Amino acid sequence: MGEVAQVPEGGLHDEADQRAYETGNFDLDGHLPDPSRKEGRVTWQSGGSLTLPLMGVRRAYMALDRDSSPGRHLTVTGADLGEMTVTTSRGKATVPAWLFTLKGYNAPLRRAAVRPSTLPKPPIKPAGRAPTDVLAPLGGLIDVTAAGRSVTVVATHGSCDDGPAVNVWETRNSVVLSAATVGAKDGACTTEMRGKKMPVRLDRPIGNRILLDAFTGRPVPYSKWPKTSPSWS
Repeated sequence: MGEVAQVPEGGLHDEADQRAYETGNFDLDGHLPDPSRKEGRVTWQSGGSLTLPLMGVRRAYMALDRDSSPGRHLTVTGADLGEMTVTTSRGKATVPAWLFTLKGYNAPLRRAAVRPSTLPKPPIKPAGRAPTDVLAPLGGLIDVTAAGRSVTVVATHGSCDDGPAVNVWETRNSVVLSAATVGAKDGACTTEMRGKKMPVRLDRPIGNRILLDAFTGRPVPYSKWPKTSPSWS
């Protein structure tokens, strides 16, 4: 439920490198090794593990190298297999990662070397065409505090309302977020969907509980509004 790629420790050098990373402007000037093993192990900090197929280094590189537009490019000169920590619906986990060496950087760019599990089917039917002032879909999860007592999600709304609201219902195994728009008005309204970052305070740390969207009945996927992350299969 977090980024599957992590920039070098200390961040990128400047805005041009940041733009190259976000757009996927990469060059390869080196050797990418074939992995010696076919599987990798995901280990949760709270206990438990899972074995998943290991993603090849070339496939991981191509997930980064998505564009060839003019401007600054980040140059990859090599890669090694290592680890990284990611946020999942079961808490933080250590996963195998390809550590890409970038020209001009001392620390590597990390990219998860295993695919996340497929999203489970919802336990309820989708809400369908419910009025948005009653129930609306979330735009995604963008942050969980280190202590796990607060999550930040993107809640959507239109151009003729007072913005979104997010309610929370907590159980032992899940945290259900219910979003809606507030103060809907009649009139000439534009049709664009807007997103607003909404911090939600929890009664206790989220821990291993699953974060669910009341509109879809599914886990809330990580997302950078309005772009969706490639984190989810």
